[in-house]
Amino acid sequence: MLGRKSKPDPCRWLSRAAAFRLFATHAGGTQSGRHIKPIHWYMASRLVLEGGFHPDDITPRPPFAVSRRGGIISFDPACGGYGEEIVLGGLKTKNVDVVVTKPKIGPVLGISCKGATKAFRNLTNRMEETIGECTNLHITYPAMVVGYFVLLRANRTVEDALDAPELDPDEEIVADQSDADAGIGEPPPANAVQIEPNDIAIRSSGEPVEEILRFHAALSEMTGRRGIRDEISRYESIGLALAEPRGEQAGSVFAKFPPTDSPLHSDRFFSALYQQYDERFVFGAPLLASRTRRQTWSSASPVFAAREGEFADWPLLDYAPRLS
Repeated sequence: MLGRKSKPDPCRWLSRAAAFRLFATHAGGTQSGRHIKPIHWYMASRLVLEGGFHPDDITPRPPFAVSRRGGIISFDPACGGYGEEIVLGGLKTKNVDVVVTKPKIGPVLGISCKGATKAFRNLTNRMEETIGECTNLHITYPAMVVGYFVLLRANRTVEDALDAPELDPDEEIVADQSDADAGIGEPPPANAVQIEPNDIAIRSSGEPVEEILRFHAALSEMTGRRGIRDEISRYESIGLALAEPRGEQAGSVFAKFPPTDSPLHSDRFFSALYQQYDERFVFGAPLLASRTRRQTWSSASPVFAAREGEFADWPLLDYAPRLS
């Protein structure tokens, strides 16, 4: 008899550390994509608080309410939405993990996420498909700002790799929220594949393995699209990070790679998206600026209150919010 599928989780407000920790320590099934959903939620919420995009324009909808006046934004879990956005591509429709859509304009910004916990030898096997994702979207929407974020599990030992869920690093990250049939923290399946030495991400010297270095080099050639007449096979921004999988450091970012001058460094990921969005949809189209201009938030908004008392459990922001 088929088991009942659990109810999908709505978008939650998470810090980067919390989202990365859920990914790096997840030990349940992966077909539901629930190991990667926290990354979607973190990015969607960041697009609101740092990016100035209205939560109504974002899929999955972040759990915030906005007042009609004064730029006051508040945390409201009941506002959190579900799922991904189906975007019309030039070759086929595409489920995009996080999308900003402007009424009467269409999708203006999208982020695709990929996660890998082991089998890093396969990372470069399907780069053609990676290139095809943004090409497909840019054919129909050449002005759309497309980002691609990759999170890897920073396995240092075979034991780290054994703790990872069974995951094909090249599989499409996924599916509809209705497929959420496994909860965070489930034990790994009894028939999980055997761990191999090439499931290690970080050598004993503290340097990434060769497969990850090659993957970084390949992605570096696919980022930095500057304008709508540039190559449609390039992403406007690509980010790459490795998440620590064990102990008190679980979820923290491995600081030594990518290097700070890398075009894939995660600190550059969002700023590049915002810059290209503003150049195309605000400064480049002044007659639309009243609709496309990113909002600023009042510093008196409840979401920016001190993290104490009833707000003690709210996430600490690891970025500067867009304040008026």
